[in-house]
Amino acid sequence: MAPRNTGAREKLLEAAFKVIREKGYTATTVDDLCQAAGVTKGAFFHHFASKEALGVAAAQHWAATTGALFETAPYHAPADALDRVLAYVDFRKAIAQGEMSEFTCVAGTMAQEVHDTHPAIAAACGEAIAGHAATLVDDIARAMEDRGIEDADWTAESLALHTQVVLQGAFVVAKAGGDRQVVADSLDHLRRYIEMLFTKNGKKGTLQ
Repeated sequence: MAPRNTGAREKLLEAAFKVIREKGYTATTVDDLCQAAGVTKGAFFHHFASKEALGVAAAQHWAATTGALFETAPYHAPADALDRVLAYVDFRKAIAQGEMSEFTCVAGTMAQEVHDTHPAIAAACGEAIAGHAATLVDDIARAMEDRGIEDADWTAESLALHTQVVLQGAFVVAKAGGDRQVVADSLDHLRRYIEMLFTKNGKKGTLQ
């Protein structure tokens, strides 16, 4: 995501999306961010007291920016709630294109590095990931209701969060092996898993 013709603060935040996904939070310097954003170091410190403050703001801005993207995404179109959940998985697979730094998660990338050293950034990343998962809960709950799944040993909230666990894990393995196909394969497995959960042959709404 390239910086747009906006204010210095937003340019820095959007530059952070690109640079942090390419280099990681720790290896990214203030100079890197200023160069990518096309702003001065003075402008950086006018808006952010430290690189950590930028990290927290970047996670929050990531949540807002991606939230707007997913809010208008085509997976909301199907009338059936389960079809919407499955279409979400398909959409995540469809947008996993290009360089890995272009489609992997800023929040996930930072959380892996800073969970023990920068708790404020880790918390902001956790809120971003959990907040996105929460947007799936209503459709999953409706799909459970539509199919009479009332006493399952899983919840709409836990399945919604599991989708993000699969995605974040797939991103890590793809980066480690340099192969984005891992992401597509993992999402295919996730889709099959969700379909199995909603094939209700027994009381708990699972295959028996």
